[in-house]
Amino acid sequence: MTTRAAAAGEGRNARVWAVVSCIPRGRVATYRQVAQLAGIEGPSGARQVGYALAALDAGSEVPWHRVINVRGEVSPRARAGRENEQYERLALEGVDCDARGRIDLARYEWDYGGA
Repeated sequence: MTTRAAAAGEGRNARVWAVVSCIPRGRVATYRQVAQLAGIEGPSGARQVGYALAALDAGSEVPWHRVINVRGEVSPRARAGRENEQYERLALEGVDCDARGRIDLARYEWDYGGA
């Protein structure tokens, strides 16, 4: 028998990966935005997006680096150096950050058309 929590999480990773795969090159989305689009409800939605992205296989084609926090910053990673990799990947796509490491959401946030 599945619990309600387990049932709510079914397919979560796949839904998150599908949404993140739609974020265009040169754009970013917040964890909260991805949670909403993936149908993850509740206050832990953004955190669940982080868990789903952390579960990606090495070398995955899912553009995980395009997901940032609501402050326009790259969130700390469990593995040292991943933050730098994320900034580098974004820079290669033309996404700039200021001296404090913040990305201008007004300029770079993905306009998903209210999907």
